[in-house]
Amino acid sequence: MARYKTANEIINQVALESGLPPQQNVFSTTDGAFQQLIALTNSVGYELLQSEHWQTFTKKHTIITDTNTDDGKYPLPDDFGYMINQTGWEKNNSEPAIGLNAQQWAMLTNFSNSPTLTVMFRLLEGQLWLYPYAESGEPVPDGLNINFEYVSRGWVQKADPNVFADKISLPDDKILYEPYMFERLLKTRFLEARGFDSTV
Repeated sequence: MARYKTANEIINQVALESGLPPQQNVFSTTDGAFQQLIALTNSVGYELLQSEHWQTFTKKHTIITDTNTDDGKYPLPDDFGYMINQTGWEKNNSEPAIGLNAQQWAMLTNFSNSPTLTVMFRLLEGQLWLYPYAESGEPVPDGLNINFEYVSRGWVQKADPNVFADKISLPDDKILYEPYMFERLLKTRFLEARGFDSTV
């Protein structure tokens, strides 16, 4: 038996447990209960992603700087959910890459002109901004090897096993959470949305 279930299998399982007849394709029915289950499935997937650091969705990302072309702003991966704290390193010098909050970034960019050997960054506008280069216009040092781990938003596997998404859209989409856990939470959310008792 496969470890993961498809969207069709999970939604039909919850439907059966809730007293609804299963559908051959949950996406092709006009039944409002199934449309609600599809919407709730996407909500539950996002809810679980935000609630826990799931090892299944942990990925690594590397940025190699180029002084000739870089402006100190680097795009984050398309499936970026959030960075895992204290996983950022500049490998060449074995230094931690330090994440700055908005206040720290503002303090450094407004009141400090001193150079730094430590890699410091801020996540802003869907990018990783390196201090001070992202705003100062100074050339970025060549060949910094910045690495960090992040949690991917790709909790859905499409028909192509190398393609992932952050919501279901087809009956054969695989949901990459443990099926029993996912079904329990989806059923709870469905019963709540329908006004039924979900205490148990």
